Amino acid sequence: MVIKPKVRGFICTNAHPVGCATAVKEQIEYVKQQKMDAEGPKNVLVIGCSTGYGLASRITSAFGYGAKTLGVCFEKEPSERKTGTAGWYNTAAFHQEAREAELYADTLNGDAFSDEMKSQVIEKIKADLGKIDLVIYSLASPRRTDPDSGITYKSTLKPVGQAYTTKTYDTDKDKVHDVSLEPANDEEIAHTIKVMGGEDWERWINALVKADVLADGAKTTAYTYIGKELTWPIYGQATIGKAKEDLDRAAAAINGEHSNLSVDAHVSSLKALVTQASSAIPVMPLYISLIYKVMKEEGTHEGCIEQIHGLFNTCLYGDNPTLDEQNRYRMDGKETNDATQAKIKALWDQTTQENFHQLSDYKGYNHEFLKLFGFDIDGVDYDQDVDPMVHW
Repeated sequence: MVIKPKVRGFICTNAHPVGCATAVKEQIEYVKQQKMDAEGPKNVLVIGCSTGYGLASRITSAFGYGAKTLGVCFEKEPSERKTGTAGWYNTAAFHQEAREAELYADTLNGDAFSDEMKSQVIEKIKADLGKIDLVIYSLASPRRTDPDSGITYKSTLKPVGQAYTTKTYDTDKDKVHDVSLEPANDEEIAHTIKVMGGEDWERWINALVKADVLADGAKTTAYTYIGKELTWPIYGQATIGKAKEDLDRAAAAINGEHSNLSVDAHVSSLKALVTQASSAIPVMPLYISLIYKVMKEEGTHEGCIEQIHGLFNTCLYGDNPTLDEQNRYRMDGKETNDATQAKIKALWDQTTQENFHQLSDYKGYNHEFLKLFGFDIDGVDYDQDVDPMVHW
């Protein structure tokens, strides 16, 4: 079939297999060209491995350090009439590249929140890898079913304490407008923590330790975004922020509970990027369009693979990691420093419907959005008939 992007709101409902494969190869080539300053991981588990920062983590582990990688994701496979998800095609491309490089790679597709998936992963580790020395936790999901209670919780994107009105950009209508969000109630806050907090990360580590498949001195990190003043009302001082606080709690709990194994757990704060998750959050399309403009002009813009290579090289396996008072790794300094934020704030205050495209880098934002699904990539012929039936 000839595959063109079908965009509805903040999501693209199809994906291009050749485009996704090209994007994966680009990241692999970037990592191959980088210098790794220290010895890295040998056996890596990436929970949420098929897109964004999770995929970049898998690529860095495999092609930067030669590690064996086991991934967990939840992706839809293609049919004769419908494409698979972008994560499906990304994973297929990663498997192909790993095979050609003679690197071990396997992926389990299903609900990472479930105990059944944890059991399948543990059996795979025992059969193929022995013990894991790095666990990346990079899940982004709007809902989670608690394995103990069977209750399905749904996350909410709302401020906490008081209503919040701010500017946003509607990508569907090409419109800058105000959006008002009512404050979350206690139940909505609790549900968001259940979905996006650290409980499942802890369950994964506890399950791996109990099964004796986590190596002594193993490292683990969960990814987060903290942001600054412009995004705090929807991130920091909001339901998401409460969930992020729970990630900090979980990191401390993991370190304390498994100190006998010298497990080293940190939350990693990364910069704002166009991802399938961030596209859905009010404020972020406008904010990211502006930071792309400012950071590209400053020469400090980075994508997923640059951020993750830096995280591995300077924090996870570096001698002098950048840590904040909460013991988080900080890779977001080029975005959150006062000088850069002042430039972004100035543009934010000036932005109107009439000047949005002049003041922002929405073109760059939209390119990165389409690229998530394998579209708008140089060198790919989108008029060509392609087979959607790509297998792992």
